[in-house]
Amino acid sequence: MAGPQTQGLERGRFDDTPAKVLIVVAPYYRTIADALLSGARAEIEAWGATHETIEVPGALEIPTAVAIAARLGEFHAFVALGCIIRGETSHYDTVAGESSHGLTMLGLQGQCIGNGILTVENEEQARVRAEDQDKGGGAAAAALHLLRLSRRFARPEKSLGFRLGVKE
Repeated sequence: MAGPQTQGLERGRFDDTPAKVLIVVAPYYRTIADALLSGARAEIEAWGATHETIEVPGALEIPTAVAIAARLGEFHAFVALGCIIRGETSHYDTVAGESSHGLTMLGLQGQCIGNGILTVENEEQARVRAEDQDKGGGAAAAALHLLRLSRRFARPEKSLGFRLGVKE
C-alpha cells in the first residue's frame, strides 16, 4: 500500500496554501471504484485539501481527462482511479500499459499524479486492494506528496521592478 501508514512519509497539511485535487475515476467495476473513491477522498480531506470528482468511460480515458484538466490550470494535483481485471485476451495488457504510460508521461511533464488504477487477476484481488489496502488513499497521498514537493522546489517569482497594468 502506498498509504500514509506504510510509505514512511508523514501526512502533510495544506492549511496555508490551498490545494485542489481532481479525482478521475473509471467506474467500470462500480463497487471497486466506490471503495477507491472513499479512500482517496478521506486522504485528501485529511490533508486539508479540496477535491472534485469526474468519471470517464474507462482506464484508457483517464490520462486524457487529466491532461485536459491540467491545461485549464484549476487543479494542483490529480488522482487516477480505476480497475483493470485480466480477461481472456491481450486487451488487458494494452489498457494497463497505456493508461500507466499516459499517466507517467503527464507526471514527467510536471503534473502531480497519484496512480490508483488497479491491475489485477480477479475481482477478489481488486477488492482486497481497494478496501483492505486502501489503494485509493495511497494514490491520493502520492499525489499530495508530489504537490508538496513541487511547491518546495518552485522558483520564486522574480520582480521586474514594476507591476504591469497598475496605475499609481
